[in-house]
Amino acid sequence: MVKSANGKLGILCVGMGAVTTTFMAGTLIARKGEGIPVGSLTQLAKIRVGKGDKKQYKKINEIVPLTDMKDIVFGGWDIFNDSAFDAAMHAEVLKDRDLLKVKDELQAIKPMAAVFDHDYCKRLDGPNVKKGTSRWILMEQVRADIRKFKADNNCDRVVVIWAASTEIYVPYDEKVHGTLAAFEKAMKDNDTKHVAPSMCYAYAAIAEGDPFIMGAPNTCVDIPAMWEFSEKQQVPIAGKDFKTGQTMMKTVLAPALRTRMLGLRGWFSTNILGNRDGEVLDEPENFKTKEVSKLSVIGSILDKEDYPELYGDIYHKVRINYYPPRNDNKEGWDNLDIFGWLGYPMQIKVDFLCRDSILAAPLLLDLTLLMDLAKRAGWSGTQRWLSFYLKSPMHDYVHDEVPVNDIFEQFAILKNHLRELGGYEADQEID
Repeated sequence: MVKSANGKLGILCVGMGAVTTTFMAGTLIARKGEGIPVGSLTQLAKIRVGKGDKKQYKKINEIVPLTDMKDIVFGGWDIFNDSAFDAAMHAEVLKDRDLLKVKDELQAIKPMAAVFDHDYCKRLDGPNVKKGTSRWILMEQVRADIRKFKADNNCDRVVVIWAASTEIYVPYDEKVHGTLAAFEKAMKDNDTKHVAPSMCYAYAAIAEGDPFIMGAPNTCVDIPAMWEFSEKQQVPIAGKDFKTGQTMMKTVLAPALRTRMLGLRGWFSTNILGNRDGEVLDEPENFKTKEVSKLSVIGSILDKEDYPELYGDIYHKVRINYYPPRNDNKEGWDNLDIFGWLGYPMQIKVDFLCRDSILAAPLLLDLTLLMDLAKRAGWSGTQRWLSFYLKSPMHDYVHDEVPVNDIFEQFAILKNHLRELGGYEADQEID
């Protein structure tokens, strides 16, 4: 039985840059009836429930009790002091005429001081930063922020979502990340090598009983210690890395190749991006984190074990280039060297001129609303059913679980879970 979505839902965003302010502004505009939340399944999509003569197509909020956009309250953390309005103006994603529609609301959203470690994000620095002698103390400060936000805004529930920059790559270390006890000791010992700033937010949210979503490719909630903690606290967690432009296209094209039994020899991907995300990813240590996420996608779709003659030797290369003139308008180029009948070569080329934050904003809306739904349904731990929205879906790699990356399979899983939560049969078969 899913609890009703009564009262206010607080959405706390870690990072109040281009993605977050586009999400906030767009939600505020849409709930005034002055814009359409294009790209949001929770607001626009219809899915089938029932079969045969009982088949119906219903909006998601007609199937399950979702929080209404008018009941959302926004807050967040950032290393800069700018209000959400000033940050949105600086980001230059949305036009002034749109931002002015919700200027007062955005100006009222002021960032709380952030947990920040310059070693994890060398291209950024800002004045609005928490001070503390250990990761544990910083985490406790975040917990205090969450409690104060709930009280000040009369929120019945809160969801915390990471929409800040990509941190440097942190390899999984079983001695630190393998158990909750070991991880908590590392936080208290201020083990800054193994405990990233993002982990402070995740632990704090889970400790407060609030769902946490990792929207970057950071090593964070995708470690056994966090899985253990989320189950202990009965809190849902999800991640990682919002699936927006180039990777979304990969999860569409790769299943098409497999469905037609066409072979693949190589896939070269490159991007140009000029916003803060692009600047951060220009640092090799931060790019490594993103590269691992992007490279992981096609392997589980084009299985070399099942089809060695088609996918046994794929050369997959990913590059991201910082190019300031483009700002948030990302361009992703893909070259696929494929082969068909008798091994004859062909090519597919894709040039996706997209807007990074415009594609990400509806994902933040859907993920926060659906994680709130999961919490009200009593679900906890990793929410694999939300992989549809994520580049690098969380999975139990310790026990060799293979994640689902095929967007069509992911969509079927998402719909089945919504059907189940709505009291309908989860009747869509997944191969």
